[in-house]
Amino acid sequence: MNIYEMVARSRSYRRFYENYKVSMETLTSLVDLSRLTPSAANLQPLRYIISNDPVTNGSIFETLTWAAYLKDWPGPSEGERPSAYIVILGEKKHSKTAAWDMGIAAQTIMLGATEAGLGGCIVGSIKKEALSEALQVPDELEVLLVLALGKPKEMVLLETLKPGQDIKYWRDSRKVHHVPKRPLEEVLIKSFERQEEQ
Repeated sequence: MNIYEMVARSRSYRRFYENYKVSMETLTSLVDLSRLTPSAANLQPLRYIISNDPVTNGSIFETLTWAAYLKDWPGPSEGERPSAYIVILGEKKHSKTAAWDMGIAAQTIMLGATEAGLGGCIVGSIKKEALSEALQVPDELEVLLVLALGKPKEMVLLETLKPGQDIKYWRDSRKVHHVPKRPLEEVLIKSFERQEEQ
């Protein structure tokens, strides 16, 4: 799999085979991968909590909100919930740079998960105080993101956004998840090409 294929496959999956076990070794290796990513001023303010424990997973799940565009869907039902989580925390004293670093770390973890045959969803809609309490997060750290991981139980299709089409993702009657993406010519607004000397 080349990098283009990995990025295209690294979608936001929200339904999983809950009984599929993601090993602690895999979760640890994903954190180790993210540890190597660039960090603003090299402060490295991110910390992590990992879980593949069903009881802890249940506590994490209760603090999350899923798929804002799917108004009639409250989130994955029992049996389709993530089988593992990586919670990204940041040092409060470096909250500004932690906000920059967390996106880099989260995407790196998701690419690593894709390479490992897993899928996941980066969740930012979190009851952070409740999650901090449930996981007994140290006072000097704050919850930034939750990465829900597992073996995907759904198909996610990328589609080119058509003129006038809404950017909102949607599901069809077969529960296939459709994600419209702006075409390259819409997002690449200028290019300055070096002119070769005559």
